[in-house]
Amino acid sequence: MGQYLLNRGLQSLIVLFGVSAIVFYSLHLTGDPAALMLPPDASREEIDRFRQAMGFDDPILVQHFRYLAGVLQGDLGTSLRFQRPALDLVLERLPATALLAVVAMAWSTALGFVFGVIGAVRRDTAVDLIVRVIALSGQAVPVFWLGLLLIIVFALRLGWLPTSGYGDLEHLVLPAITLGAYYMSAVTRLVRANLIEALAQDYVRTARAKGLSAWRIVIRHALRNALIPVVTVQGMYFAALLGGALITEIIFAWPGIGRLAVQAIQNRDFPLVQAVVLFAATVFVIANLLVDLAYAILNPRIRLS
Repeated sequence: MGQYLLNRGLQSLIVLFGVSAIVFYSLHLTGDPAALMLPPDASREEIDRFRQAMGFDDPILVQHFRYLAGVLQGDLGTSLRFQRPALDLVLERLPATALLAVVAMAWSTALGFVFGVIGAVRRDTAVDLIVRVIALSGQAVPVFWLGLLLIIVFALRLGWLPTSGYGDLEHLVLPAITLGAYYMSAVTRLVRANLIEALAQDYVRTARAKGLSAWRIVIRHALRNALIPVVTVQGMYFAALLGGALITEIIFAWPGIGRLAVQAIQNRDFPLVQAVVLFAATVFVIANLLVDLAYAILNPRIRLS
């Protein structure tokens, strides 16, 4: 286990270095942020002073080395727009995004498991047909269209919930439904497909021959083996949500990391964009590691090496 964690740690550092390098050089290909940050009537001398103060006049390799040295010390740079540490801005938005991600993942996972198990157990029946229609509909409907539809129906027409904002639990309902609908459908299809495959295995036939009840076979035997692909998808889904549910946060004016990323890109705020991307990459790396460790827990036959 120790050797495995060491190897994965080294691989993770290489991945994060590659991501940071790609983002850093890609951003600098978009042009000089001084022209955007300063007023249109700024003189050439003012632009040059700004570029010198921010270090943009140094060779790009020097800038990249300086950025990496800061990252190793926990300094991801200072936001050009907000004049505050970029990491602090990301961490400020993290609670809002984490709350939305946890709620969306919780209800979509619970309902997806229920629908998936029912669809697998009642395979090729009317109930299974309904489950498949729900699952396909959830993945076919665009997130932005679903969000706007929910706002029109439940906020504007019925007046039950607020259209946007962040604060009370009422503000969380529509964004969480919008964000979780796609993942609920994906979990439903994945659980159904893997559970159907598991129910066809020899150990299930043996359990039936011993007289075990159908639901005991499903819950205690088949479902556990069907969980491994689901855990993989869930880990990646949650990492994506925590990295920033961009479209949902924009539609509902949710003050999360996704909305912060859009603002940073619009302002050509290099340090802030780099901080958001590096944070999202770190979340994905950690999620991958946790998923691999969960494999060994769910299936003791899997060994980490």
